[in-house]
Amino acid sequence: MDTFMTTSRVLPEPDLYLYTSVSTPIPVHASILASASPVLENIIMSNKIIKISGVPYRAVIAFLRFLYSFRFVYQIRQKLECREEEMEKYGMHLLALSHVYAVPELKKRSVKAVGEHVTEESVVDVLQLSRLCDAPDLYLKCVKLVDDRFKKVERSEGWRFLQNHDPALELDILCLLDDNDNRKKRLMMRKRQEKVYMQLSEAMECLEHICTEGCTNVGPYDVELRKGREPCTKFGETCQGMQALIQHFATCTKGNSGGCMRCKRMWQLFRLHSSICHHHDSCKVPLCRQIELKRQEEKRKDDGRWRLLVRKVASAKAMSSLSLSNTKCGFNKF
Repeated sequence: MDTFMTTSRVLPEPDLYLYTSVSTPIPVHASILASASPVLENIIMSNKIIKISGVPYRAVIAFLRFLYSFRFVYQIRQKLECREEEMEKYGMHLLALSHVYAVPELKKRSVKAVGEHVTEESVVDVLQLSRLCDAPDLYLKCVKLVDDRFKKVERSEGWRFLQNHDPALELDILCLLDDNDNRKKRLMMRKRQEKVYMQLSEAMECLEHICTEGCTNVGPYDVELRKGREPCTKFGETCQGMQALIQHFATCTKGNSGGCMRCKRMWQLFRLHSSICHHHDSCKVPLCRQIELKRQEEKRKDDGRWRLLVRKVASAKAMSSLSLSNTKCGFNKF
């Protein structure tokens, strides 16, 4: 015998009948239903006739058992609350009932259960229900499932039904999927941009390192380069490439005419360095002070894209310096 029916015997005589799609009415207690649901309380006060139709009989019993559970001590309540197999089988019905009759605790549990068992075949039905029952977390979870497994969902009977009977919801879902796709593309683009900024930041530090300290093959005139010096361990391949670029720039005959792409790249690096440098008078990087003076003489305002690049590289450089400083100080241990 159902635990709900058994427990009802320890209470006073039922004073109300609840009608379902099954012919036999269910005897219930008005005070318990009214205390658990404000909607049921209003119905009871108005006409004392309660009818729940459109859901399986066993789902109604599970719903009632949950309402009764709050009347009893913890040990009995555990027996009365909806069982896991019931939540799996009748979760969608219980979600609808908990929403219609304003039972938030049951609604919370139903949303969780339905979300855990949603599949490609049932996701369209759950989407429609979550929208009707004002369950945004469940709705977004379903949209994510559709996004991840769209080809399988598209072949489901639920999706075909949606196309024929609810084109508005289909359009909403497709728009959300498009937004998600665009968001992913924007995220990937931002990551690529950040990678470029970090590479340029490293190039700026490497350029300062070569022009201030000197490295394996290139260095300032007042620093003697040791023969057989070990390859750069500070910047690795970046330093080797930068030294090769500087050596080429110093000897290229096409540089002045603007016909060499490698020289153009070196000019851009010099210009970028000059734009973020704060010590033009004492800086050892070639052309740093000259580029800044020329810019001031011409009163030239850099275009928006260049200013953005300078700002981003300067920010990346600052973050890199802060990270290195924290590592040296041992902050990364905390």
